Amino acid sequence: MKIVIGQINPTVGDLKGNVEKIIKIINKAKELSSDLIIFPELSLIGYPPRDLIYNLELADSIKKILKNYIAPLSYDLGIILGCPLYNDTNIYNSALFFYNGTLFFRQDKTLLPSYDVFDETRYFKPATDISPITFKNKRLGITICEDIWNDKDYWNRKIYEVDPIEKLVSQGVDVIINISASPYHYGKISLRTDMLSFIAKKYKKKVIYVNQVGGNDDLIFDGTSLVIDENGYIVWKGKSFEEDFGFIDLLDVQKDEVLESITEDISSVYKALILGIKDYFNKTGFKRALVALSGGIDSSVVACLAVSALGKENVLGISMPSRYSSKESVIDAKDLARNLGIEFRVIPIEKIFSSFIEILNPNGEPLIDMAEENLQARIRGNIIMFISNREGYLVLSTGNKSELAMGYCTLYGDMTGGLSVIGDIPKTLVYELARFINREREIIPERVFKKPPSAELRPNQKDEDSLPPYHILDPIIKAYIEDNLSIDKIVGLGFRRDLVEDIVKRIDSAEYKRRQSPLVLKVTTKAFGIGRRMPIAWKRNW
Repeated sequence: MKIVIGQINPTVGDLKGNVEKIIKIINKAKELSSDLIIFPELSLIGYPPRDLIYNLELADSIKKILKNYIAPLSYDLGIILGCPLYNDTNIYNSALFFYNGTLFFRQDKTLLPSYDVFDETRYFKPATDISPITFKNKRLGITICEDIWNDKDYWNRKIYEVDPIEKLVSQGVDVIINISASPYHYGKISLRTDMLSFIAKKYKKKVIYVNQVGGNDDLIFDGTSLVIDENGYIVWKGKSFEEDFGFIDLLDVQKDEVLESITEDISSVYKALILGIKDYFNKTGFKRALVALSGGIDSSVVACLAVSALGKENVLGISMPSRYSSKESVIDAKDLARNLGIEFRVIPIEKIFSSFIEILNPNGEPLIDMAEENLQARIRGNIIMFISNREGYLVLSTGNKSELAMGYCTLYGDMTGGLSVIGDIPKTLVYELARFINREREIIPERVFKKPPSAELRPNQKDEDSLPPYHILDPIIKAYIEDNLSIDKIVGLGFRRDLVEDIVKRIDSAEYKRRQSPLVLKVTTKAFGIGRRMPIAWKRNW
């Protein structure tokens, strides 16, 4: 059986654009005399559609597209397409199998996740039946994303009572097909590959996994579609973080075609963030980005990522020194901009800051308190938003996950922006990303790596005046936010109780700030945003 894999990057709601991609790949598959083409989960509408799924005009358009465009192309080619199916008052997340000009078979998603960033029980009804379909003398077991993530032997537990893969295998299948929209996080590609290989070996069945690629809002999808043989070996792998077209004959897989297992490093995070920026701009219509360059590591990394995603001609760097900014910081920002080849402007904030101090302070003298620190950040926020409004730039926020966690950031100041690029990157990982960026030549000036991190909002300020050292802080944040460990368990990892309690208290109390943060690109197992829905007004009293 000759199979084509259409690893596409759909835009949510862009039915016309998405179907154009789909038709183009279908025609290419026909040129290769393919038997079957497989597209990702909800690829016609894009994932996640969220409440857009309830739009009745959208539902009508989907039905027309399936009838007028997809079905007529299936006379000599089987087409498996991820698409919402509307049935009376119910909506299903379905794999629709078109053949001979009609809907040949339909398999709805059985397991509907409702954890982290997922909320599928809000939108969809689960499948009422799980059964294989015979096509070209092969028994195909078709599943959708979460359906394949419930193997009790791999996970040593079952989240759901039903295991669709186990049920399909018990009915006799030759090939397991899984269409997915599986969001990326650091380590996810390796984990997913290992799990799929395990399932293929366990059941001695070929596995075809087709994943969406692209950025949709805060979520990034890596693609990395796979074909795995019955011995658990990868015989075809789609590109990561790019659209791809795969062609494979399941009856003609040579031993020398077997690929090595997949391992991840910081380059995956780098590619994910670039894709997240690029697609956010492409899909919202923005063309140019503005980055406030402080001369520090965070803004340097964001500027580098923006240039890689959008091109140097579409990135503007702004330095806004105050009376507390070091000469070296301005020089480092300028050198970074020169190394990147981006436009660079210097707009000192001293006159504006002095005016506020004169008006608001007794005797017009600085008190050097938090109000004045935040004032400087907010002046900068006003400047970059003025330029954004006047010149059409989207502002990229430069705060990292460590700062967002601890509330070490200023509302309407350094939190200003339309997209938080590294808001899910802890400070220690920011340095790792920066070293990766400098792997071939110096782009970020070496001094930026060596000087102590500082917001430079008062004389001789250092981050460690207000925060624990990042190599201690970041593991505690991860344990609490990503691993969901209790204070006692975090202390059991070797950290002082008073330190853990203070960090947890600060994380909890900063929720109101994070609620007003720009959208954060997700690259860890738990990002601030839709995947972590904490109350603002609550009390730790248990």
